[in-house]
Amino acid sequence: MSKIKIYADGADVNKMLEVYKKGIAQGFTTNPSLMKVAGVEDYNVFAQEVVKAIPDLSVSFEVFADDFDTMRKEAQKIAQYGPNVFVKIPITNTKGESSLPLVKELSDQGVNLNITAILTIEQVKETVEALNENSKSIVSVFAGRVADTGVDPIPLMEASAEVCHSKKNVELLWASTREVLNISQAEKAGADIVTVPNALLDKLPMLGKNLLELSLDTVKMFNTDIKALGYKIL
Repeated sequence: MSKIKIYADGADVNKMLEVYKKGIAQGFTTNPSLMKVAGVEDYNVFAQEVVKAIPDLSVSFEVFADDFDTMRKEAQKIAQYGPNVFVKIPITNTKGESSLPLVKELSDQGVNLNITAILTIEQVKETVEALNENSKSIVSVFAGRVADTGVDPIPLMEASAEVCHSKKNVELLWASTREVLNISQAEKAGADIVTVPNALLDKLPMLGKNLLELSLDTVKMFNTDIKALGYKIL
């Protein structure tokens, strides 16, 4: 099993609690898109329910506002949910304006932060520069989205790890995980955390599995489906 910290990525409270009770993950992350998919109707009720049920592991909740004044107020409220809460701040707003002045302000205040939607080494460097090493921080680099553009994310993640680890209390997170392979890649690249969506959590037992055994299991799966179909060739 990988030594990198696995954070479950989702907003289905029941699934989060299931994962928590099984001890599969070392933390949890959420975002507005995941909350939409999960049908979350009240942000505050959702967040408070999660923190009450999961009081001892890191949980990240993202701000909703697009203007920095409101974002600041939301961040300060979210931070009060519990000492294990990390406030997710996107690297920019929708206008492309940098969130880093707010990040620096909140970090200086001692707020646990998770800076998200980062895709370039320049953004990583600027983010780490803004963070106060007396506060706990996570730098979330969307390696999966980088790969979606046809670019190998490994060099970026290796460089990001070096930058993040140059300052105390800053952890690098490999975000937008697409396949189990990414967990091994994230660890080798030096990331501290990898987010894993629910669909991939179910595949974790495959990590490191013997390929000959997997080949046989695959043939057995085909055979089971053949019997279920009831078709005949001859």
